Amino acid sequence: MCRNIKPLFNFEPPVTEDEVRAAALQYVRKVSGFTRPSRANEAAFEAAVNEIAAISQRLLSSLETNQPPKDRAEEAMKARDRNVRRFGPSRAGRVDAVPEKAV
Repeated sequence: MCRNIKPLFNFEPPVTEDEVRAAALQYVRKVSGFTRPSRANEAAFEAAVNEIAAISQRLLSSLETNQPPKDRAEEAMKARDRNVRRFGPSRAGRVDAVPEKAV
C-alpha cells in the first residue's frame, strides 16, 4: 500500500473532503505512475481522482464500528514515535530532512 495513503475511518474529528481527495490523488498517482499527468491525460487523471474521492466518501459514510473514535493528535504522536524508531531522532519528523549525498 502507498505509504502516503493514511487510514481515514473512525477519527475524531471526522475526515474532511480535502483528506479524502488527497488520498484519492495519492492512489491515482500510484496506480498511473504520474505525479503530474501530461495535458493529454489531465482530464482522465482528474476524472479518476474525483470518482475515487466520491467512492471513498461513500464508503467511509457507510462503515460502522463499535470502537471509539481514534484521536488524531494521539495517532499523529504514535506515527512520529514510529518514525523516530525507524529513522532515528535526527531525521524523523523533519520536513526539511534530505538524505545526504553519498561521496
